[in-house]
Amino acid sequence: MAKRASAPFVRACTAVLALAPPVLLYLAGWLTLDGLSMNELLAWHSQPLTAGFITLLGQGGAWLLWLLLVAAIADHLHRHLARRMRWLLTLRLPGPLQTLTAALLGTTAVSTVAALPATAGTTTTTDADRPPETPPSAGKGTKADDDRLPTTPDRTGTSPSFEYGRVDTSFVTTAATPASATPRPVSLFTQTSAPPTPHLTGATAPSEARYTRSGTCRVEAGDTLWDLAAKHLGDPKRWPEIYTLNRGHEQANGYALTNPDLLHVGWTLALPARQATPTPASPSPQNPATADPGTAAPTPDTAPAAPPTSPTPDGQPRPPSPHTASPRTPTSTADATTPTPDSDRADEPPYGEAGATLPTRGWISLGLAAAIAAVAALLRLQRRRRARLAFPASVSTAPQPSPMPLSLAPVDKIGSRYLGRSSDHRPASPLVAAPIGVASDGTEISLFHLPGPGVALHGEGAVPAARAILASVLTSGAVESAAARPVVVTTADLLARLLPENAPAVGLDPDGTAYDGERLIVLADTAAAVTHAEEEMIGRCRLLDTFDAETITDLNARTDHAETQPPYVLLIDSNPRHAARLHAVATHRATLNLHPVILGPHDGIPTIEISAEGTATGNELHSVGRLSALGADDLAAILSMLTDAIARPEAGTDVDDPPTETSPAAVTVETNEAVPVQPDDAAALVRLRVLGPVTVATDAGTIATGMRSGSYTALAVLAAHPAGRTLDQLAADLHPNADPTAAVKRVRTDITSARRVLRAATGHEEPMFIVYDPATGRYQLDPATVTVDLWQMLTAIDQATATDDETAMLTALRRATELYGGDFAEGHDHPWATDCATSYRHQILTAYVRIAEILEPDHPDQAVAALERAADLDPVNEELYQRIMRIHGRQQRPDAVRRTLSRLEERLADLGDAEPSQATRRIAERQLRPIAPAGGGRP
Repeated sequence: MAKRASAPFVRACTAVLALAPPVLLYLAGWLTLDGLSMNELLAWHSQPLTAGFITLLGQGGAWLLWLLLVAAIADHLHRHLARRMRWLLTLRLPGPLQTLTAALLGTTAVSTVAALPATAGTTTTTDADRPPETPPSAGKGTKADDDRLPTTPDRTGTSPSFEYGRVDTSFVTTAATPASATPRPVSLFTQTSAPPTPHLTGATAPSEARYTRSGTCRVEAGDTLWDLAAKHLGDPKRWPEIYTLNRGHEQANGYALTNPDLLHVGWTLALPARQATPTPASPSPQNPATADPGTAAPTPDTAPAAPPTSPTPDGQPRPPSPHTASPRTPTSTADATTPTPDSDRADEPPYGEAGATLPTRGWISLGLAAAIAAVAALLRLQRRRRARLAFPASVSTAPQPSPMPLSLAPVDKIGSRYLGRSSDHRPASPLVAAPIGVASDGTEISLFHLPGPGVALHGEGAVPAARAILASVLTSGAVESAAARPVVVTTADLLARLLPENAPAVGLDPDGTAYDGERLIVLADTAAAVTHAEEEMIGRCRLLDTFDAETITDLNARTDHAETQPPYVLLIDSNPRHAARLHAVATHRATLNLHPVILGPHDGIPTIEISAEGTATGNELHSVGRLSALGADDLAAILSMLTDAIARPEAGTDVDDPPTETSPAAVTVETNEAVPVQPDDAAALVRLRVLGPVTVATDAGTIATGMRSGSYTALAVLAAHPAGRTLDQLAADLHPNADPTAAVKRVRTDITSARRVLRAATGHEEPMFIVYDPATGRYQLDPATVTVDLWQMLTAIDQATATDDETAMLTALRRATELYGGDFAEGHDHPWATDCATSYRHQILTAYVRIAEILEPDHPDQAVAALERAADLDPVNEELYQRIMRIHGRQQRPDAVRRTLSRLEERLADLGDAEPSQATRRIAERQLRPIAPAGGGRP
């Protein structure tokens, strides 16, 4: 804010301005120059410093200083008048004063009359935030719309500090979007399942297209917001949009736009879109119907448009109705193509709920749910890495137990749907780093992209929000390389408040064995934490100076240095004693990638008031609608998962060591259901394949049309549960994100559709194929009419286990491996499908291991081929590589041993930067030793 001149200074300037001319005239008279002869010029040249010449210089200098003072005062007066009377006086637009005045008065009158009916009854509490001198014709918006705007680039030259992704233009406040409107494009950081929440009504409300940035402009001398709007937007009455877009953002000179009447020359202001095209009105707005299971999936770059909002009689927009599943009744017309497993997206969270509610009454955004699900996926891969392959293995259809605790089960179900697909040896990464909540329009908000020097949390929901922020930061980058994993510094007292009572307030690596060091640094008190942040700030500043880089982000993008600086988060309590030191750290937030998070109000850092439900209010700089909130037990569970997922040196187990405990992949949490005995040559009307992509075939061939995607998924669930599932269980498996009542209706439709298609394909009207047991209330596949490749594979493994004849055992195991066509329900992203796939993969790996043991004495190359095939199915299981290296070592193939170890190292590097265990390296070393004489140790 500009400083006002003191009264004595103003009086002195006035006195000098008024008294200087008469004084100069009295003492020296008018400044005149008489004609000079050549002799006088030569005399002056030989002796220039004469008394007369010095007097002349003094007179000229005095008059020049007076003229400069007059010019400065005139310029200051012109700027003041231009700001105060911008619609009455504009020196840059010359013209007859009468014409200009008449045009402006007429425009003001017409706009005022047009705006009165629209603005009546729409005043909100946020209207007080508007500039006091807004022209009556300017459109007025609410705080929610103001805070949704992206910021301008800061003086460090970094990218905008707050980006939500592509702007949703599917709504305006005057009318709803037609139901047939083209779906809007989806950006990486935009959740299409959450609707916008407009607060503007009437003709004065601009669509969000008006706030799409269309460039920048530089403030020059004499510019006003009115002039800039007229010059760059073609409408001077849109100056409040420029003010709203740039309000509070620090400029290069250290000041920020806080007063619309005060602009600094040289500022760079962001401009909204030049034109605002309203969305066509819809006479009868309708909520979008839920995608039917048989309908085609949206293309990857499109998504259904957000539901429209219809105005209520009082002029306020009516919130959209909850988005629930609405199944269609089966039709007689077959679908053109077989639906893909992911074509049914109707079980996404309802509109307006861009998150997941936890059993512990917590709430997290979809971005945080995806980040936690990524950690669970990493733990699943870690279990597969350590799984022992002992034969005989128990034959079971039960899935592997989930690494998620029961309280976080909804997170695993919902988060995995928004995480994306994982590869065989690398889990997918979340799209948003450090997601802490959602904006007022439902888009994900990243802690690292918030504007301002940091964030302070205050209110009843501050502590649960701090727990969620801690979990969000630590889960970000868990599946990436160590350089991308943020570091959190906090205090022991604060961490103890966030965790359950009597829980140890320690980091993720208390024994100090992790490869990438401690990511949760716990210090004694706030003073120590601030000191640590200051040292980090100094170190990063030195790095920038050494490599001549502008920001840490730019430095990390370079390849001429070895040390990468991860995001640094300081999570502490508010303490006035350290306000100045903390402010110094927060000033460099964007440049040095340092992010202060303060629990409690703090001067100089924007504060977010958080209610008990997590709703954010009272924040002017941060456009936060709702922050994620976690309970103490949930945070402790997430930290425990992160501790288990950290890559560290492991002792491992030798392939020759007997298993000391049951393999993690073989442990089940469900009752082991009896598998129907189905030989591979069994005859049935329908052949169901669930190992690999789910397909259904009859004697006439594969059924390619008519089957709903939900029907395929239901058949896969029933194949994994031979004893059957109730409707509620099927609904939870197939549609975990949908309303329970609607999900049950969809399951009924899926079962009915499957029966109809199977009867039509087989030409038999009597079989049910999916039978219902009234005694248990379960639906199950009829083994007499449906054969399942999973059941046949498990039957073959069970036959191999029951015989002592190696020839018969080898025949049965080979039959089992031939039946294994791929992972269970390949292409489905449900957590239960992943856990079932892990269990069945483990059982087929034991079959390959037993085949290799039988073939190794006479056919070592065939044994290696069998193990190589198993390694293709599970690229991270260390025991497979141990067995391969042992066979190569016995055959005197050191190069093959090295290649095998190198391939394992590459696969584990994608598993959170893990490395082979000590036991695996010992086996490799033994195989590379020279041949020992007879009677030597084991190879």
